[in-house]
Amino acid sequence: MSNTTACHCQSCTIRHMTGAAVVITIGILLLLQQVHGGNLGLQNTWPAILLVLGAIQLASAFAPRDGHIEVVRANAVPPAPPPPVAPQSNFSSQGQ
Repeated sequence: MSNTTACHCQSCTIRHMTGAAVVITIGILLLLQQVHGGNLGLQNTWPAILLVLGAIQLASAFAPRDGHIEVVRANAVPPAPPPPVAPQSNFSSQGQ
């Protein structure tokens, strides 16, 4: 079990629904194949799955991220510190 806090902002909530939306889409497509027969197999309906994935990604991108919690992974490499800044002298070397 992980002790990290999950983010509950709208953007992350929408993104976490991706798997469920794909399963529901596949279920609806298979149901339509059983009811209507014909050529609605998975080999011909992959564009519908791509449209659902794209719609979820688009909704997630436009959703507000108010209250977003950045999850820090245990094996993540921390960002490099900024390079040191050389001290600047207040005196000009010219005119001496």
